This record gives sequence, structure tokens and C-alpha cells, in this order.
Amino acid sequence: MGKEKKKATNKDGGNDGGGGGKAAKDTSGGSGYTKVKVRHILCEKHGRAMEALKKINEGSSFADVAREYSEDKARSGGDLGWKRRGEMVGPFQEAAFALPKGGMTPEPVKTSFGYHIILVEDKQ
Repeated sequence: MGKEKKKATNKDGGNDGGGGGKAAKDTSGGSGYTKVKVRHILCEKHGRAMEALKKINEGSSFADVAREYSEDKARSGGDLGWKRRGEMVGPFQEAAFALPKGGMTPEPVKTSFGYHIILVEDKQ
């Protein structure tokens, strides 16, 4: 019986670079990062969040859509600044740390506050 070698993949099916020894910094959103620079759009209703997401996907800037649609941090274009693990509500934190730098949630994330569209601008 031979040993099977498993290749680690990220959510998108790509190689995450895992493979013994010390892991390189995980750009797919793994636990190697301790904080994220994040923007969000918060909507009470799922339908409104989907409208906002559609506008972004059609080419409107995240900040402009945040000012128009978000019920939180609207004046700052949804900018929440740098957030560490433990400073965000569970589902929001999970989504933010799972996204790559420059990534946005493809669907709104449900939390106790409502529905969030999350954009990760940077990671450290």
C-alpha cells in the first residue's frame, strides 16, 4: 500500500501553497492574517443588499454604492478601517478573513445586524 499525497486547495479549487514545513502567507484568506482593512454595505433587507450588489457588479464604485445604500457608515463609503480577529461579529469576521485582498463577498452575509456586502481592501 502506497502513501497518498493530498494536494491542499482553497475554496476556488486552486492550490493554496500548503505542503509541509512553514507555510507561506496565505493570500486566500487563511489564518496567517491577524487583521483586515474592510469596507461594508449594511442593509436591513436582503433585497436592498442584492440591489446594491448588482450596482457594484455593473461598475459602480463600492464607496458610492455604500453612501447610497448602506444603513451604517454611509458617510465614509462603508470604510470600517483595520479590524482584528474578535472585533467583528462571527459571520462577518469569517467572511472577511476568507476573502483575498481586493475580494468582495459574492452574496450578502447575514448577521444579527442585517445583510452585509463586504470588501477586503488589505490584509496584515
